[in-house]
Amino acid sequence: MIQTETTLASRFTLRQREQIFGWALILPAVVIILSMILYPIIYNMYLSFFDVNFHGKNTYLGLENHKEVALDPFFWKAVGTTVLYVVFTTVGTTLLGLIVAMAMNKRFPLRWLVRSLILFPYVAPVISVVFAWQFLFDPVQGIVMDLMVEKLGIFSERFNLIGSPKSAVWIAVTFSIWKNFPFAYLMFLSRLQAIDKNMYEAADIDGANGWAKFRYITLPEVYFVMGALVLLRIIWNFNKFEEIYLLTTNVKVLSVYTYFKAFIGTMEMGQGSALVVIQFLLLIGFILIYVKRVLKW
Repeated sequence: MIQTETTLASRFTLRQREQIFGWALILPAVVIILSMILYPIIYNMYLSFFDVNFHGKNTYLGLENHKEVALDPFFWKAVGTTVLYVVFTTVGTTLLGLIVAMAMNKRFPLRWLVRSLILFPYVAPVISVVFAWQFLFDPVQGIVMDLMVEKLGIFSERFNLIGSPKSAVWIAVTFSIWKNFPFAYLMFLSRLQAIDKNMYEAADIDGANGWAKFRYITLPEVYFVMGALVLLRIIWNFNKFEEIYLLTTNVKVLSVYTYFKAFIGTMEMGQGSALVVIQFLLLIGFILIYVKRVLKW
């Protein structure tokens, strides 16, 4: 035993032995995590080449599932809906989070209480707030239709805003912005509080107005936080399912469309798997374009 330890000590430096020991400690966790992530991805790619039969042997189809998905007009409609949803929800949550963070960065009475209440949409269970929104937009009892028809006269008659595919997507966008902007607000607020106040005092001495201070001090300071937030929101919104599906089934983004394709109706699991693969490639493409063209990383 002593001879073995002596041999190891002579073969590796102290730093190398520490690195080996560190990898030995984290290796079980790395194996488990990679197995939970890589196995579903690889198995899903495998299924995308087959006609999946739950009661028999799967039939190999090659790229047939991918071709059928690419030629399906409903798929491209889902892509368009997804792009619209991702763009508007990402921009909305980022801008609203920044505006609220700048407001909450100022001192006023009961600021601690208001800061806490702002987090409610983000921490509230999604099922409860979805049901609340469905009640608000109910065509008979909801206060939204009552306000738009009876009070403001925007519409001549009541109708279901969530039930119409054209308006439902905008309700889903609005809901997502309201539900998720507190995360952006927290990130922006933490960065705003770290900005040196002397920079703003110097700008006041130079006669800079509010817009100049925001453009030349605040925006450069929060730029990288904003870039990271937009990247995260693109990924999260692109894969968003539960909020949209619980709120309405009339908004067929790619995640919802894939669910209906794989588990509802004819249960075409092979095409559902092909959809997931295509969705994954589209997401990677969006991320690469954003990172290279916008963030310039």
